[in-house]
Amino acid sequence: MMDKKPHIKPYLYGMLAGFGAIALSIIFFFLIYRFQGFGNAISKVTGILMPFIYGAVIAYLLKPVCNTVENFLRRLLPEKMGSTANMLAVAFSLLFGILVVYALFMMIVPQLVTSVTTLYYTARNNIRDFVDWASKQEIIASNEQLLDFIETSYDKLQANLDTWVKETVLPSMQSILSGAAVGVMSFVAFLKNFVIGLIVSVYLLASRKKFGQQGKLILYSLVKRRWADLFLEEICYADKMFGGFINGKILDSAIIGVLCYIACLIFKFPSALLVSVIIGVTNVIPFFGPFIGAIPATLLILIQNPIKALWFVLFVLVLQQVDGNIIGPKILGNTTGLSSFWVLFAILLFGGLWGFVGMIIGVPLFAVIYDIIKKLVLHGLKRNEELEMVNTYHDHFGDPEDE
Repeated sequence: MMDKKPHIKPYLYGMLAGFGAIALSIIFFFLIYRFQGFGNAISKVTGILMPFIYGAVIAYLLKPVCNTVENFLRRLLPEKMGSTANMLAVAFSLLFGILVVYALFMMIVPQLVTSVTTLYYTARNNIRDFVDWASKQEIIASNEQLLDFIETSYDKLQANLDTWVKETVLPSMQSILSGAAVGVMSFVAFLKNFVIGLIVSVYLLASRKKFGQQGKLILYSLVKRRWADLFLEEICYADKMFGGFINGKILDSAIIGVLCYIACLIFKFPSALLVSVIIGVTNVIPFFGPFIGAIPATLLILIQNPIKALWFVLFVLVLQQVDGNIIGPKILGNTTGLSSFWVLFAILLFGGLWGFVGMIIGVPLFAVIYDIIKKLVLHGLKRNEELEMVNTYHDHFGDPEDE
């Protein structure tokens, strides 16, 4: 007997698909038309959640230390004291992070004040010494016009410096003092967010395993197991990529900073500690980091001793070769799997979007995006029965060690 009832499922699916397409088009148009307002709303929400962002970043950076300490304590303590081992690991990790930041702060600030003061007096003395040296040269001393020009230029430089201090720096102190309130409020807001972020990081570190299981429960409750497994696999890959790259880069940069400081002491470069901190911190940035750090460090030495500045440039070139060919590959290996072109692309793209932070996280973030695109391409080739194209590509352009 024929079923006379019409089948409405195809029509229902078609109606839902059309409604979804229209809704997405409206949302896309709204985002473009109201992009500035949407950006302001995102900024406001980000500002409100900034303590949680700070806490998440702190917890993520301290997670390897916390896991290592907890595994060590679990081998020493009885099994029933697992929660105690977890809390001790969290406390040690947080203390370790605070001590590292405090040590960097105490090394940088006094050295920075000393270097700025030294640079000011050294620059004045070097200019005076140069004028005295030039005045004693036979070619200049026999030429009264050239000698008068040098002396006049030096007098004008001194007069302009005094005028700048009296008419620009001193009057601007009033505006500096008036703007100090804004600066103090900004610092207080940052300090508040940072302190709350530390508290949030304690909760995140202490409950990191619990939150991970809760996230899995939510994920598997929303989508089918196949898609949940794929999503979880990509999350694990992203965690491996970010954790391995950022923590490895921090360790690599710390080693480079220590080596630079030892060499600066041996070769007696000026401002050894400040120069080493600059080289170490900027080395966290892939590709451009060595050049970004070498420029201000060389200028610091150049003002005090031009000859040693030249030797310092040669030393930095050697140090970066050692880092790029020996230290870096030993610590990082080929963590991202990206070619030099895509590394440069990621740094420029995310550095332009998010500044210094974007230059640091841009490479692992783009590596995750690259991996997702690669898996989508492989899935599409498999669906279209064109997987032999992968073998052809691999034979011509692929890495022989890549399966």
